Amino acid sequence: MPYLLAADAVLFLHVVFVVFVVVGLVLILLGRLLSWAWVRNWWFRVTHLGAIGIVVLQSWLGVICPLTKLEMLLRSKADDATYAGSFVSHWLEAILYYRAPAWVFAACYTAFAAIVVLSWVWVRPHRRR
Repeated sequence: MPYLLAADAVLFLHVVFVVFVVVGLVLILLGRLLSWAWVRNWWFRVTHLGAIGIVVLQSWLGVICPLTKLEMLLRSKADDATYAGSFVSHWLEAILYYRAPAWVFAACYTAFAAIVVLSWVWVRPHRRR
């Protein structure tokens, strides 16, 4: 039981990470249009850029996310069902019945990261003095 709870906690953390990356970009772009000052916060923006940077690096190196590995380890110790591959590919397949090779995800992550980088030009972050 503790392994299953820990696996669910890691899954929740993983979902929060994905939401931060995806919704973060939406909020940055929307914040530019609505003049929200907080979307220019240096630490928020660096953290956001670093998060998508890690995802892109892992995808190009063919590395499965450590959160996915940890969740699967905990689920196997709890004798629960596990899945192979990446977190995003698993849930896209489970929810949307969509299957794609790893390079497609790497390309999508890279394109998303390019938009995040471009957002630094369009919505310049401000450093506190």
